[in-house]
Amino acid sequence: MQTVPGPADRMSASLARRATALAFATQGMVFISLTTRLPRFSDRWDMSEIDLSLVLLMIVLLAGVGSVVAELVAHRSSSAATLRTGLLVVGVAVPVVAAAPAGPVFVLGLAAYGVGLGIVDATSNMQAVAIEHRYGRPILPSFHGAWTFGGILGACYALAAAHAPLWTAGLVAVVPLLALAAPYLPREHGEALAEAEDVAVPWRPILLVGLGMVLFYMVDTASQTWGPTFLDDVVEAPHSLVALATLPYLVASLAVRLAGDSLVARYGAAPVLRTGAVVASLAMLVVVAAPTWPVAVLGFTLLGAGASVIAPLSFSAAARIAGGDRVRTDAVIARFNQFNYVGGLLGAVLTGLVGAGSLRLGFAVPMVLILAMLPLARAFSPVGRGAAGPVSARPPSAV
Repeated sequence: MQTVPGPADRMSASLARRATALAFATQGMVFISLTTRLPRFSDRWDMSEIDLSLVLLMIVLLAGVGSVVAELVAHRSSSAATLRTGLLVVGVAVPVVAAAPAGPVFVLGLAAYGVGLGIVDATSNMQAVAIEHRYGRPILPSFHGAWTFGGILGACYALAAAHAPLWTAGLVAVVPLLALAAPYLPREHGEALAEAEDVAVPWRPILLVGLGMVLFYMVDTASQTWGPTFLDDVVEAPHSLVALATLPYLVASLAVRLAGDSLVARYGAAPVLRTGAVVASLAMLVVVAAPTWPVAVLGFTLLGAGASVIAPLSFSAAARIAGGDRVRTDAVIARFNQFNYVGGLLGAVLTGLVGAGSLRLGFAVPMVLILAMLPLARAFSPVGRGAAGPVSARPPSAV
């Protein structure tokens, strides 16, 4: 017999949903605020594309370390407490990056930011899948939509402050520091830590879904990391408008992610993912062949619409495959989050290295590889109906 949650449970889940959406938005705002300024940081510290690729490699690797740290700490305490720790690290690191007086200090700040990035990535998704489980229906796309909304704010800020001193980029640090006080979902009393000392992770079925994550972050990171540089160097956009590689991408991504919950519930995960993969590949073709910067901006916009739902559906599918209690699911999500950084390596580092002579060639790599989502899409659908979210014992109207 199903037990319908009381008003207190519903209120707790609703508050936690808003808090976690804030965490996603914070992460997106800070990340985009930094990446849209990469051309300016490169000029300030006289970094070549190879130098920038190596710095990005460092951030990606340390973000992976942060994700591992998140698993270990969340297991001993909770994902809520660990998320607050990650937000604190980000809030401290960003001003160091923005106002660094010397190159080594700049790199040190980016290293600390990378660790914080990984902690927040892992724990915000731990929170999201736990809340989705309570709702009993797909809501991960809207959480990732909050990330995109934050990214839009970050891109708008970068555009507005295009001629302001670089240290002003550090002002966004106030947002993660404020997000520390949000009411994240606590661990329930029945979720004893001692019962999950050895968490057996079902990697085989998760691997196919993880490959989808790799493909998404390969495309997403390539766009957000190298898009402004592409506009600046390849198609010679005005320096003050290079953030347009990111802003329309994020707007299109937000629109699709906000519609993603209902799209997946109606059509199923696999058809949505296949359609998105085709659109994303065609969009990158537009970027690669763009003769002028407005055409490139159009390509980045279509790319945001096509690729946007892959990541949230990946986390939903991984949580569903993991099954078990929340401690087990947290561990799986933290480890699954590592696929994020494999994709980041391909997107940020490989795109830069392959495109060292011409970024058009660098963007051609994800243009082709994203089509691997066509055969992978079926791994995202549970047996039976094509919805992507883990279905709990509670009815959809329970929260």
